[in-house]
Amino acid sequence: MKVVAVYSTKGGVGKTTAAVNLAWEASKHFRVLLWDLDPQGATTFLLQVKPKVKGGVGALVAGESKVGRAIRSTAFRDLDVLPADASYRDLDLVFDHAKKSDRRIAKILDQVASDYDVVILDCPPGAALVAENAVFSADAVVVPLVPSPLSMRSLEQVTEFVAASVSKARVVAFFSMVDRRKTLHRATVADLPGAERSVTDVVVPATVQIERMGTERAPIGSYAPNSEAARAFGGLWEIVRTTIKPKHAKPRR
Repeated sequence: MKVVAVYSTKGGVGKTTAAVNLAWEASKHFRVLLWDLDPQGATTFLLQVKPKVKGGVGALVAGESKVGRAIRSTAFRDLDVLPADASYRDLDLVFDHAKKSDRRIAKILDQVASDYDVVILDCPPGAALVAENAVFSADAVVVPLVPSPLSMRSLEQVTEFVAASVSKARVVAFFSMVDRRKTLHRATVADLPGAERSVTDVVVPATVQIERMGTERAPIGSYAPNSEAARAFGGLWEIVRTTIKPKHAKPRR
């Protein structure tokens, strides 16, 4: 089982959009679990999953509740969700009180290692224990970048954060919410991939098709498969797949 953390120290950069669409792309060929670690629960909402974890996330971390009982299926074949609920607001505190606090996500995922080929973690922004857990577990860390100075700084922070951990995850960055009418966006998209090794040439545009996710409550590729955004996420998944090299643990369902 391979783990991909979608993460940024900065909020509002299209992280959840990326997590949902990467998970959907991966589910075309692999069994995928998408874990919503963000207390806002946007991933849970977008995939029309009930935001309720029996006993809260504390029960999962403490081992009082089996993760398999909390996982929910979606309308999409081979794509399941471990939903977030209000208890996730205290997840950092829950981890802080646990033994080996930076390895709790890995321990929880061990319970379903034979059930899934790929796990996507939709991480909240910031550099806290949730992020440490996600990075520790990850084979790749996917970073959305809006072409702006602050977002470029967030890439540096994520890279430093991963380097400071024991993780061997590779950082894979891509451009998100790109508006080609803006000079800065055009220049950054043209110049940065050659200057930064971790930055791919994948460009996800700021488009109405992405905004429709909130009303469609579905991945872009399911309702606008020929859109530029859908093709971009397909290309991003191919890069991630090549990076993590997932294998089928057993025949698909």
